[in-house]
Amino acid sequence: MSKFRPTVVLEKKSTKDAMRTMGPAKVEVPTPEKYLKKHSKELKLPEQAQKVVINSYTMRKSAVPARTDNPPMGFQTQRDFIKTATAVPMKPKPTSVDTSKGHKQLLENSGLVPKYIKKKHYGEVPEYLQQRNEEEQRAQEEYDMFVEEQRKQGAMKHLSDEERHIVLEGLKKNWDELHHDYQGLSLVTDNLSKKARRDSLGTAMKQLENDIKLIERFKTIYIPSY
Repeated sequence: MSKFRPTVVLEKKSTKDAMRTMGPAKVEVPTPEKYLKKHSKELKLPEQAQKVVINSYTMRKSAVPARTDNPPMGFQTQRDFIKTATAVPMKPKPTSVDTSKGHKQLLENSGLVPKYIKKKHYGEVPEYLQQRNEEEQRAQEEYDMFVEEQRKQGAMKHLSDEERHIVLEGLKKNWDELHHDYQGLSLVTDNLSKKARRDSLGTAMKQLENDIKLIERFKTIYIPSY
């Protein structure tokens, strides 16, 4: 046996609390004068709060004016009743919740709504359009240089307004004749000759239409001189 056994027993007895779990063996009984009263266990407001509530209920309203009393006159207000009546109530701005704790921010500034005006290259002409415009301008310059060289060499001549009008009327007359022949074709193309005839007339009419549009578009025209 350990030599510290008596010390441990004394220490255990000294630290042991009486009635720790079961409570005292005898409970003090209240005296008959301290019997349980109604609403005695309900929570009560502080005295100051009780006074405020009592005063709010006991306050008397102002007396009703008598029939002989004249209402106060001459008071003017700065309030615009028309503007107040026609005012549209403000709608709440849309927001987005981005965290599990409910943190929210305006949807407009959250980056979830596409804003094309804030793009880096917004309002600028795309590169492919710039390249196309440059190619068209380069082709037009080359064509103008070629026409100018041919005109200096005498290979091309300038059409006057009268000659241009005559050429335009001739092209339109040729188109009318081809269109008349095209309208007279058979509706049934049951052999190769009819189909070839229809295709040739359609191609010739399309070429005349392009020539007419070209002459009507440009006022200055050069044609080969033979």
